Amino acid sequence: MKFLAWTSLFALVAVLLNGKSDEALVELKIELPPVALVGTPQPIRVPAERLAPAQTPVVKIPKGCTNLAAGKTVTASDKNPIVGEAAYLTDGDKDGDEGYEVELAPGLQWIQIDLGEAADIFAIALWHYHRQKRVYHDVVIQVSDDPVFKKDVKTVFNNDFDNSSKLGKGEDKVYIETHAGKIIPVNGVHGRYVRFYSRGNTSDGGNHYIEAEVYGKRKD
Repeated sequence: MKFLAWTSLFALVAVLLNGKSDEALVELKIELPPVALVGTPQPIRVPAERLAPAQTPVVKIPKGCTNLAAGKTVTASDKNPIVGEAAYLTDGDKDGDEGYEVELAPGLQWIQIDLGEAADIFAIALWHYHRQKRVYHDVVIQVSDDPVFKKDVKTVFNNDFDNSSKLGKGEDKVYIETHAGKIIPVNGVHGRYVRFYSRGNTSDGGNHYIEAEVYGKRKD
């Protein structure tokens, strides 16, 4: 009887703890832009085994997280973008029409958000381009407290399967660009700066960015 009583008590505690944990997390709800597909589709030559599923995953984050990237300062490796301005990345406009994206030069490029102060990051949403279905190469996302990313660098996404960009070999799958963007869960990684790399795409050599959102909490 005593054994059964203790077993029941442990079960009750487990239920209460699990319930509390579930209540602390909420589903990340992101406002999506309208579909903006135009023109003739271009072939996407990517091996099927490297391609991520088309559906958008459900991502849960701690209650109270906000988009810390909104309106924040943006810098880029290309100081004179071919189209647009680096600031477009955090201006809140996600539309796929012309005039909403910044285009960086071909080759490996990066664009970076300064969150203003360090924070715990739980999810990142990214829109490269969605006027045409395409795949961007060597998408790598890193977080650091160092603005030049020489130390304390944490990689939270990497689909560079062959390390062609020399940032480390990645295990994440490549994905087709759509108006839904790419939502990436991040396990509370702490940092002030978020950097996004890419190296061209399956349609051309350009590196395009429309918008990025970084969901997290600043330290009290």
